[in-house]
Amino acid sequence: MHSLQTETLSMPMEQQQQLNIEDGSRTQRAEWVLNSPEPPGLCHEIVSSIKSAVFPNGSKHSSSSTKQTRSTAAGVVSFLHGLFPILTWGRNYKATKFRNDLMAGLTLASLSIPQSIGYATLANLEPQYGLYTSVVPPLIYALMGSSREIAIGPVAVVSLLLSSMIQNVVDPVANAVAYRKLVLTVTFFAGTFQFIFGLFRLGFLVDFLSHAAIVGFMGGAAIVIGLQQLKGLLGISHFPTKTDVVSVLEAVFRSLHHQWYPLNFVLGCSFLIFILFTRFIGRRNKKLFWLPAIAPLISVVLSTAIVFLTKADEHGVKIVKHIKRGLNPISAHELQFSGQHVGQAAKIGLVSAIVALTEAIAVGRSFASIRGYHLDGNKEMVAMGFMNIAGSLTSCYVATGSFSRTAVNFSAGCETVVSNIVMAIAVLISLELLTRLLYFTPIAILASIILSALPGLIDIPEAYHIWKVDKMDFLACAGAFFGVLFGSVEIGLVAAVTISFAKIILNSIRPSVEGLGKLPGTNIFCDINQYPMAIKTPGILIVRINSGLLCFANANFVRERCVSSHMCFHKRERERERGPV
Repeated sequence: MHSLQTETLSMPMEQQQQLNIEDGSRTQRAEWVLNSPEPPGLCHEIVSSIKSAVFPNGSKHSSSSTKQTRSTAAGVVSFLHGLFPILTWGRNYKATKFRNDLMAGLTLASLSIPQSIGYATLANLEPQYGLYTSVVPPLIYALMGSSREIAIGPVAVVSLLLSSMIQNVVDPVANAVAYRKLVLTVTFFAGTFQFIFGLFRLGFLVDFLSHAAIVGFMGGAAIVIGLQQLKGLLGISHFPTKTDVVSVLEAVFRSLHHQWYPLNFVLGCSFLIFILFTRFIGRRNKKLFWLPAIAPLISVVLSTAIVFLTKADEHGVKIVKHIKRGLNPISAHELQFSGQHVGQAAKIGLVSAIVALTEAIAVGRSFASIRGYHLDGNKEMVAMGFMNIAGSLTSCYVATGSFSRTAVNFSAGCETVVSNIVMAIAVLISLELLTRLLYFTPIAILASIILSALPGLIDIPEAYHIWKVDKMDFLACAGAFFGVLFGSVEIGLVAAVTISFAKIILNSIRPSVEGLGKLPGTNIFCDINQYPMAIKTPGILIVRINSGLLCFANANFVRERCVSSHMCFHKRERERERGPV
């Protein structure tokens, strides 16, 4: 002991300080291990999530009052730039970009006006509500959204979803006012859910609707929407509230034996052929991209003139009649937060929010990848939620990104979301000046415009690709397709989500265990069943467990598969050592 103290005293002062530092570090590390700090609580995580959403660039605080004031100002600026991306890119906006956005916006408006009227009728609302939905939500999104190409407004799938679910609660024919109030309330709930999803970074909830489920759901919804248009295309007065194929076809065949008007069918099919022909020309010649975009508006103008000049409405052609003129009326007083239908409105709003977000984010990300920039899903949810909340207060129903109009916007050369502002202003002008001219617009034309947009929703090559890649994913695709087709929209969604969950659980409980071999001339190891040319390493069994989670639920299965693979490996090794008999 005395010798150790002597050696310590004889050490240089620098070495003694180094030893003291090392001893202190070891003591501190031991303290961290033995007395580890408590992990952040749930409230702390929620607050941090909200801060990261509100202040995306963060903020540093200082004890100095001057620096703290500057930090607060920087935090406010960061908040505004995060909430309104237009403040970031608007500083570098140039006249050349505006020229492109102006042309794209006008082209977009020529397609949006007739489509909005048609989608409003699909949602069992008066035509002006579709136009209202193409004014306020695009303006709000232009301020808060981060996608440059997406076109905001009413879409076919969400319109069908609202009409099929809400008409089971309130009859749109018997009580149109109560039905409209419930639609606006559902829109408010949908926007609230979308805003909450973005604020708390719950975007993963949208991922439960897998790509395969979306393909099947969109395909089934497209066929159902097409069958619904037979009402306008054939001039049928009585149509079932159910949306399944069997009920719709029964109603159509019954109506054919009673009074119906062939002029509606002739007029609708003629302009449907015209719209599809212009689309064919636009695909063959990219310079004529504007032709299929303005074809629906041309169809509306020509068909309205034909009906007015020939007085075809007196011979059975059904027309739109009155469209209310003027700006979006305030509808805050029509929202219903008490009564027997509030719970159902919230449920329908949740389903509508998820479907609308899924479509919008898929459309936005697909075009963002083409332009080479990243789209933040959580920011998109906040923007979508805020625009639908504002829309519910200004007589709009659920709006989202439309794939067909976004494709037109992209082809027209849009640079920023200013094209949405131009489109909204054009629709606003039409609400003020052109509504009287649409009095004689035939319903069959609106049906033909909706039918012309449906082929883009049916993606047969993608369904075949899903079948080749993953049979379980194809089962989710087929479940969503047939659920919507022969059941209802809700049944299709439930079937898709259920099958997707079942796949996740099955893959977690029974993950595949693959034996690996080395590809000749490389350092790559692959599945020996998929790559027969792969060479096994003598005396070593290499396996891969295709699961990101190893837990009690799959421990026994993984152990059994590894033992089985080990026994098969040794059996083959012994046969190889014996050689041929």
